[in-house]
Amino acid sequence: MRICRFVQRHSAVRIGLLSGEDAVIDLTSAGFLTLADLLENDDAINRLTTLTTEQLPRIPLSEIRFCAPVEHQEVWAAGVTYQRSKQARMEESDFSATAYDRVYEAERPELFFKSMPRKVVAHGESVGIRADSKWNVPEPELALVINSKGKIVGHTIGNDLSSRDIEGENLLYLPQAKIYDGSCALGPCLLLGSSEAEVRQWSIQIEISRSGKSVFAGETSLNKIKRNFKELVDYLFRSQTFPNGVILLTGTGVVPPDQFTLEAEDVVTITVPEIGTLRNAVKVV
Repeated sequence: MRICRFVQRHSAVRIGLLSGEDAVIDLTSAGFLTLADLLENDDAINRLTTLTTEQLPRIPLSEIRFCAPVEHQEVWAAGVTYQRSKQARMEESDFSATAYDRVYEAERPELFFKSMPRKVVAHGESVGIRADSKWNVPEPELALVINSKGKIVGHTIGNDLSSRDIEGENLLYLPQAKIYDGSCALGPCLLLGSSEAEVRQWSIQIEISRSGKSVFAGETSLNKIKRNFKELVDYLFRSQTFPNGVILLTGTGVVPPDQFTLEAEDVVTITVPEIGTLRNAVKVV
């Protein structure tokens, strides 16, 4: 079951259930006013299954615009969860290499705050690269959708943009390398009901286009994420509460070569076939 937030023309934001590849069922007309109405509902899948048989409005995707699939949830991220990610971040700087090597092997994962919900970029909107950075890269990631009780209830696609030269200069600059306008995209929808065992059979793909031509493409298996999902969630919820739930990015296993950096007007396309495609143009912020 894939659910989304969307607008039609100048309407208020509505909640939808994707029906095939060409339409969305309007769940707001059935009383679902927020994503939380579903994410906090232990019987959400059965309720959605029932709704697919009812005569609810179906709107062509060509007539809607996706909104970011977050409402009041904070967005956090886990780092150095793939072997490839560890290598890339060690390559950024000799100064930080030992720290990244140690955290990959450590019991405690690296977890950091990524974005407030109002700053999350939706499918079709523009992500940002820092004006004061010379080495900017996208990071295609699976994102866990977690409710207020700490239960993983869904998954979505994320782009955790990073300024690698800023982080490489000094590990303490990580927040500046990771948190800025346009640095986090999520979407296009949330997929509910998949187990970790199922998710680990999926792949995540990225392609970057420049002036209509592909300049980088890569793919990796989500089974290469070192830490299990429950472990990441357990650490995130230690000494913290998330009354509105939380989104957790799980790290990247696809890293462009060191000589590559994003440029304004590039287009980043990230796909998890079971979820969909998140596509964003790039601008300088």
